[in-house]
Amino acid sequence: MQTFLAMGGYAAYVWPAYAVFFIVLIADTVAPRLRRRRVLMELRARLARQSVRQERKSTSTSPSP
Repeated sequence: MQTFLAMGGYAAYVWPAYAVFFIVLIADTVAPRLRRRRVLMELRARLARQSVRQERKSTSTSPSP
């Protein structure tokens, strides 16, 4: 097992390469999920602001009795 982990003397190059690969793989999975969450929050906030504006507009243009 120790021979396998030593990778024929190239372990200092091989294991960091595996580590970088897995870090990139995880980042490539997590980043779109975080981006999606942020975009959905921004869209919800925009829709809320838009509905408030429309409500203000409709109450200000309606005639008073």
